[in-house]
Amino acid sequence: MGATMVVEDFATATDPYRRELLAHCYRMLGSLHDAEDLVQETYLHAWRAYDRFEGRSSLRTWLHKIATTACLTALENRKRRPLPTGLGGPSEIPGDELVQRPEIPWLEPIPDTVVVDDPTDPAAIVSAREGTRLAFIAALQHLPARQRAVLVLRDVLKWKAAEVAEVFGTSTAAVNSALQRARAQLAEVKSSSDDAPAPLSDVQQRLLDRYVAAFEAKDISALVQLFTTEAVWEMPPFTTWVRGAEQIGRLVDLKCPAGPGDLRLLPARANGQVAFGVYLREPDEVFRPFHLQVLELDGNAVRHTVAFFDVSVFPRFGLPETCPG
Repeated sequence: MGATMVVEDFATATDPYRRELLAHCYRMLGSLHDAEDLVQETYLHAWRAYDRFEGRSSLRTWLHKIATTACLTALENRKRRPLPTGLGGPSEIPGDELVQRPEIPWLEPIPDTVVVDDPTDPAAIVSAREGTRLAFIAALQHLPARQRAVLVLRDVLKWKAAEVAEVFGTSTAAVNSALQRARAQLAEVKSSSDDAPAPLSDVQQRLLDRYVAAFEAKDISALVQLFTTEAVWEMPPFTTWVRGAEQIGRLVDLKCPAGPGDLRLLPARANGQVAFGVYLREPDEVFRPFHLQVLELDGNAVRHTVAFFDVSVFPRFGLPETCPG
Protein backbone atom coordinates (compact mmCIF):
# COMPACT_ATOMS: atom_id res chain seq x y z
CA MET A 1 0.00 0.00 0.00
CA GLY A 2 2.82 2.36 0.88
CA ALA A 3 4.53 1.80 -2.48
CA THR A 4 1.23 2.39 -4.28
CA MET A 5 0.77 5.65 -2.46
CA VAL A 6 4.29 6.76 -3.43
CA VAL A 7 3.59 5.97 -7.10
CA GLU A 8 0.31 7.87 -7.00
CA ASP A 9 1.95 10.80 -5.23
CA PHE A 10 4.77 10.92 -7.80
CA ALA A 11 2.36 10.80 -10.72
CA THR A 12 0.08 13.46 -9.25
CA ALA A 13 3.00 15.75 -8.49
CA THR A 14 4.93 15.38 -11.75
CA ASP A 15 2.34 14.81 -14.51
CA PRO A 16 1.44 18.54 -14.80
CA TYR A 17 4.97 19.22 -16.06
CA ARG A 18 5.05 16.59 -18.81
CA ARG A 19 4.07 18.91 -21.68
CA GLU A 20 6.53 21.65 -20.80
CA LEU A 21 9.29 19.10 -20.33
CA LEU A 22 8.52 17.75 -23.79
CA ALA A 23 8.74 21.26 -25.22
CA HIS A 24 12.03 21.80 -23.37
CA CYS A 25 13.57 18.59 -24.73
CA TYR A 26 12.29 19.43 -28.22
CA ARG A 27 14.03 22.82 -28.10
CA MET A 28 17.24 21.08 -27.16
CA LEU A 29 17.03 18.20 -29.65
CA GLY A 30 14.94 19.48 -32.57
CA SER A 31 13.09 16.16 -32.77
CA LEU A 32 9.70 15.19 -31.38
CA HIS A 33 10.63 11.51 -31.29
CA ASP A 34 13.91 12.13 -29.47
CA ALA A 35 12.20 14.55 -27.08
CA GLU A 36 9.60 11.97 -26.13
CA ASP A 37 12.34 9.43 -25.41
CA LEU A 38 14.20 11.94 -23.23
CA VAL A 39 11.04 12.85 -21.30
CA GLN A 40 10.52 9.16 -20.54
CA GLU A 41 14.13 8.95 -19.38
CA THR A 42 13.63 12.05 -17.25
CA TYR A 43 10.59 10.58 -15.51
CA LEU A 44 12.33 7.26 -14.94
CA HIS A 45 15.30 9.01 -13.37
CA ALA A 46 13.01 11.25 -11.30
CA TRP A 47 10.99 8.29 -10.06
CA ARG A 48 14.10 6.47 -8.92
CA ALA A 49 15.35 9.57 -7.10
CA TYR A 50 11.98 10.82 -5.85
CA ASP A 51 12.48 9.61 -2.29
CA ARG A 52 15.66 11.70 -2.13
CA PHE A 53 14.04 14.88 -3.44
CA GLU A 54 14.45 17.31 -0.55
CA GLY A 55 12.53 20.25 -1.92
CA ARG A 56 15.47 22.67 -1.87
CA SER A 57 14.25 23.76 -5.31
CA SER A 58 10.79 23.51 -6.79
CA LEU A 59 9.73 20.19 -8.29
CA ARG A 60 9.48 21.92 -11.68
CA THR A 61 13.09 23.14 -11.46
CA TRP A 62 14.27 19.71 -10.32
CA LEU A 63 12.58 17.98 -13.28
CA HIS A 64 13.96 20.49 -15.77
CA LYS A 65 17.43 20.01 -14.33
CA ILE A 66 17.16 16.25 -14.88
CA ALA A 67 15.79 16.75 -18.39
CA THR A 68 18.54 19.24 -19.31
CA THR A 69 21.26 16.87 -18.12
CA ALA A 70 19.69 14.02 -20.10
CA CYS A 71 19.55 16.20 -23.23
CA LEU A 72 23.18 17.27 -22.90
CA THR A 73 24.24 13.64 -22.56
CA ALA A 74 22.18 12.67 -25.61
CA LEU A 75 23.64 15.50 -27.68
CA GLU A 76 27.20 14.30 -27.10
CA ASN A 77 26.71 11.61 -29.75
CA ARG A 78 24.21 13.29 -32.08
CA LYS A 79 24.57 15.68 -34.97
CA ARG A 80 22.59 18.89 -35.09
CA ARG A 81 19.26 18.76 -36.90
CA PRO A 82 19.27 21.33 -39.71
CA LEU A 83 16.80 22.62 -42.22
CA PRO A 84 17.98 22.86 -45.86
CA THR A 85 18.66 26.60 -45.43
CA GLY A 86 21.29 25.68 -42.85
CA LEU A 87 23.34 23.64 -45.30
CA GLY A 88 24.04 26.00 -48.19
CA GLY A 89 22.74 28.64 -50.54
CA PRO A 90 19.48 28.69 -52.50
CA SER A 91 18.93 26.67 -55.66
CA GLU A 92 18.11 27.89 -59.14
CA ILE A 93 14.90 26.57 -60.61
CA PRO A 94 14.18 25.17 -63.22
CA GLY A 95 17.72 23.94 -63.93
CA ASP A 96 18.56 22.40 -60.56
CA GLU A 97 17.73 18.78 -59.84
CA LEU A 98 16.00 18.05 -56.54
CA VAL A 99 18.55 16.36 -54.26
CA GLN A 100 17.17 14.16 -51.49
CA ARG A 101 19.28 13.39 -48.39
CA PRO A 102 17.28 11.01 -46.18
CA GLU A 103 20.38 10.12 -44.15
CA ILE A 104 20.54 13.61 -42.63
CA PRO A 105 18.79 13.88 -39.23
CA TRP A 106 16.48 16.72 -40.29
CA LEU A 107 14.72 19.08 -37.91
CA GLU A 108 11.21 17.85 -37.13
CA PRO A 109 7.99 19.83 -36.59
CA ILE A 110 6.02 19.47 -33.38
CA PRO A 111 2.21 19.56 -33.05
CA ASP A 112 0.79 22.29 -30.83
CA THR A 113 -1.42 19.66 -29.21
CA VAL A 114 1.52 17.95 -27.49
CA VAL A 115 2.94 21.09 -25.88
CA VAL A 116 -0.21 23.00 -24.88
CA ASP A 117 -3.19 21.82 -22.85
CA ASP A 118 -5.76 23.58 -25.01
CA PRO A 119 -4.69 24.33 -28.62
CA THR A 120 -7.87 26.38 -29.13
CA ASP A 121 -6.93 28.78 -26.31
CA PRO A 122 -5.31 31.93 -27.78
CA ALA A 123 -3.10 32.34 -24.71
CA ALA A 124 -1.89 28.73 -25.05
CA ILE A 125 -1.13 29.27 -28.74
CA VAL A 126 0.89 32.39 -27.95
CA SER A 127 2.81 30.40 -25.34
CA ALA A 128 3.60 27.72 -27.94
CA ARG A 129 4.80 30.38 -30.39
CA GLU A 130 7.13 31.92 -27.85
CA GLY A 131 9.37 28.89 -27.48
CA THR A 132 8.79 26.47 -30.35
CA ARG A 133 8.59 28.65 -33.46
CA LEU A 134 10.33 26.75 -36.23
CA ALA A 135 12.88 29.44 -37.10
CA PHE A 136 13.89 29.68 -33.43
CA ILE A 137 14.30 25.89 -33.09
CA ALA A 138 16.36 25.80 -36.30
CA ALA A 139 18.55 28.62 -35.02
CA LEU A 140 19.12 26.82 -31.72
CA GLN A 141 20.62 23.92 -33.65
CA HIS A 142 23.56 26.16 -34.59
CA LEU A 143 24.56 26.57 -30.93
CA PRO A 144 26.86 24.23 -28.98
CA ALA A 145 24.81 22.07 -26.61
CA ARG A 146 25.70 23.90 -23.40
CA GLN A 147 25.08 27.34 -24.91
CA ARG A 148 21.78 26.04 -26.26
CA ALA A 149 20.78 24.86 -22.79
CA VAL A 150 21.82 28.13 -21.14
CA LEU A 151 19.84 30.22 -23.62
CA VAL A 152 16.72 28.06 -23.31
CA LEU A 153 16.83 28.06 -19.51
CA ARG A 154 17.51 31.79 -19.23
CA ASP A 155 15.53 33.30 -22.12
CA VAL A 156 12.65 30.84 -22.57
CA LEU A 157 12.12 29.42 -19.08
CA LYS A 158 13.30 32.66 -17.41
CA TRP A 159 15.58 30.97 -14.89
CA LYS A 160 17.96 33.05 -12.83
CA ALA A 161 21.65 32.83 -13.66
CA ALA A 162 22.34 31.23 -10.27
CA GLU A 163 19.81 28.46 -10.99
CA VAL A 164 21.41 27.70 -14.34
CA ALA A 165 24.86 27.75 -12.76
CA GLU A 166 23.70 25.06 -10.34
CA VAL A 167 22.70 22.82 -13.26
CA PHE A 168 26.16 23.06 -14.80
CA GLY A 169 28.15 23.22 -11.59
CA THR A 170 29.72 26.51 -12.67
CA SER A 171 29.64 30.21 -11.80
CA THR A 172 27.02 32.78 -12.68
CA ALA A 173 29.71 34.69 -14.56
CA ALA A 174 30.29 31.65 -16.78
CA VAL A 175 26.54 31.32 -17.37
CA ASN A 176 26.21 34.99 -18.30
CA SER A 177 29.17 34.70 -20.67
CA ALA A 178 27.66 31.64 -22.38
CA LEU A 179 24.32 33.43 -22.66
CA GLN A 180 25.94 36.46 -24.26
CA ARG A 181 27.70 34.29 -26.85
CA ALA A 182 24.50 32.36 -27.58
CA ARG A 183 22.46 35.53 -28.06
CA ALA A 184 25.10 36.96 -30.38
CA GLN A 185 25.08 33.83 -32.54
CA LEU A 186 21.29 33.79 -32.73
CA ALA A 187 21.32 37.45 -33.72
CA GLU A 188 23.44 36.50 -36.72
CA VAL A 189 20.69 34.19 -37.98
CA LYS A 190 18.06 36.79 -37.06
CA SER A 191 16.10 34.62 -34.66
CA SER A 192 14.99 35.15 -31.09
CA SER A 193 12.67 33.45 -28.66
CA ASP A 194 10.64 36.63 -28.20
CA ASP A 195 9.93 37.71 -31.78
CA ALA A 196 6.98 35.36 -32.26
CA PRO A 197 4.21 36.49 -34.62
CA ALA A 198 0.94 37.96 -33.37
CA PRO A 199 -2.34 35.98 -33.54
CA LEU A 200 -3.90 35.78 -37.00
CA SER A 201 -5.89 38.77 -38.19
CA ASP A 202 -9.01 38.51 -40.35
CA VAL A 203 -6.94 39.66 -43.33
CA GLN A 204 -4.38 36.93 -42.69
CA GLN A 205 -7.12 34.33 -42.45
CA ARG A 206 -8.38 35.42 -45.85
CA LEU A 207 -4.79 35.18 -47.11
CA LEU A 208 -4.70 31.55 -45.97
CA ASP A 209 -7.99 30.83 -47.71
CA ARG A 210 -6.47 32.17 -50.93
CA TYR A 211 -3.32 30.13 -50.28
CA VAL A 212 -5.31 26.91 -50.03
CA ALA A 213 -7.34 27.76 -53.13
CA ALA A 214 -4.23 28.58 -55.17
CA PHE A 215 -2.48 25.33 -54.23
CA GLU A 216 -5.52 23.16 -54.85
CA ALA A 217 -6.03 24.75 -58.28
CA LYS A 218 -2.25 24.87 -58.91
CA ASP A 219 -2.74 28.50 -59.87
CA ILE A 220 0.88 29.61 -60.00
CA SER A 221 0.24 33.29 -60.73
CA ALA A 222 -2.15 33.51 -57.77
CA LEU A 223 0.31 31.64 -55.56
CA VAL A 224 3.21 33.96 -56.38
CA GLN A 225 1.14 36.95 -55.24
CA LEU A 226 0.78 35.47 -51.75
CA PHE A 227 4.50 35.36 -50.90
CA THR A 228 6.81 38.19 -49.90
CA THR A 229 9.46 39.22 -52.43
CA GLU A 230 12.22 37.47 -50.45
CA ALA A 231 10.14 34.52 -49.24
CA VAL A 232 11.86 31.18 -48.63
CA TRP A 233 10.61 27.70 -49.50
CA GLU A 234 12.42 24.60 -48.24
CA MET A 235 11.43 20.95 -48.09
CA PRO A 236 13.44 18.39 -46.10
CA PRO A 237 14.66 15.74 -46.87
CA PHE A 238 15.48 17.62 -50.11
CA THR A 239 18.47 19.92 -49.78
CA THR A 240 16.95 22.12 -52.49
CA TRP A 241 15.55 25.44 -51.29
CA VAL A 242 14.62 28.64 -53.08
CA ARG A 243 14.30 32.32 -52.27
CA GLY A 244 11.81 34.71 -53.85
CA ALA A 245 8.14 34.51 -54.77
CA GLU A 246 8.86 33.95 -58.46
CA GLN A 247 11.29 31.14 -57.71
CA ILE A 248 8.75 29.48 -55.43
CA GLY A 249 6.21 29.66 -58.23
CA ARG A 250 8.65 28.04 -60.64
CA LEU A 251 9.49 25.30 -58.14
CA VAL A 252 5.84 24.41 -57.58
CA ASP A 253 5.04 24.67 -61.29
CA LEU A 254 7.92 22.51 -62.53
CA LYS A 255 8.67 20.09 -59.70
CA CYS A 256 5.33 19.41 -58.03
CA PRO A 257 3.80 16.25 -59.59
CA ALA A 258 0.23 17.48 -59.04
CA GLY A 259 -1.96 19.12 -61.63
CA PRO A 260 -4.97 21.37 -61.02
CA GLY A 261 -7.35 19.65 -58.65
CA ASP A 262 -4.82 17.01 -57.56
CA LEU A 263 -4.01 18.53 -54.15
CA ARG A 264 -6.08 18.95 -51.00
CA LEU A 265 -4.96 20.97 -47.95
CA LEU A 266 -6.23 20.32 -44.43
CA PRO A 267 -5.45 22.78 -41.60
CA ALA A 268 -3.17 21.86 -38.70
CA ARG A 269 -1.02 23.59 -36.09
CA ALA A 270 2.75 23.12 -35.74
CA ASN A 271 5.34 24.98 -33.67
CA GLY A 272 2.76 27.60 -32.73
CA GLN A 273 2.30 28.36 -36.44
CA VAL A 274 -0.17 27.77 -39.24
CA ALA A 275 0.29 24.39 -40.91
CA PHE A 276 -1.40 22.33 -43.60
CA GLY A 277 -1.43 18.64 -44.30
CA VAL A 278 -1.12 18.37 -48.09
CA TYR A 279 -2.68 15.39 -49.86
CA LEU A 280 -1.96 14.24 -53.42
CA ARG A 281 -4.46 12.43 -55.59
CA GLU A 282 -3.03 9.09 -56.68
CA PRO A 283 -4.00 6.97 -59.72
CA ASP A 284 -6.76 5.23 -57.74
CA GLU A 285 -8.35 8.67 -57.18
CA VAL A 286 -7.59 8.57 -53.43
CA PHE A 287 -5.92 11.62 -51.82
CA ARG A 288 -3.04 10.40 -49.65
CA PRO A 289 -0.46 12.30 -47.52
CA PHE A 290 2.08 14.20 -49.61
CA HIS A 291 3.79 16.59 -47.17
CA LEU A 292 3.18 18.86 -44.18
CA GLN A 293 3.61 22.61 -44.72
CA VAL A 294 4.47 24.93 -41.83
CA LEU A 295 4.03 28.64 -42.66
CA GLU A 296 5.48 31.82 -41.24
CA LEU A 297 3.58 34.97 -42.12
CA ASP A 298 4.87 38.51 -42.51
CA GLY A 299 1.95 40.89 -42.28
CA ASN A 300 -0.39 39.96 -45.10
CA ALA A 301 1.94 37.63 -47.00
CA VAL A 302 3.76 34.33 -46.50
CA ARG A 303 7.42 34.80 -45.59
CA HIS A 304 8.57 31.21 -45.18
CA THR A 305 7.20 27.74 -45.89
CA VAL A 306 8.83 24.54 -44.74
CA ALA A 307 7.36 21.48 -46.47
CA PHE A 308 8.18 18.35 -44.47
CA PHE A 309 8.00 15.29 -46.72
CA ASP A 310 8.09 12.79 -43.86
CA VAL A 311 4.40 11.87 -43.96
CA SER A 312 4.77 9.54 -40.96
CA VAL A 313 4.11 12.65 -38.83
CA PHE A 314 0.53 13.06 -40.10
CA PRO A 315 -1.17 11.01 -37.33
CA ARG A 316 0.57 13.08 -34.65
CA PHE A 317 -1.02 16.19 -36.12
CA GLY A 318 -4.48 14.64 -36.12
CA LEU A 319 -4.44 14.41 -39.90
CA PRO A 320 -6.32 11.50 -41.52
CA GLU A 321 -4.80 8.73 -43.64
CA THR A 322 -6.79 9.89 -46.64
CA CYS A 323 -8.55 13.11 -47.57
CA PRO A 324 -12.02 13.30 -49.11
CA GLY A 325 -11.85 14.28 -52.76
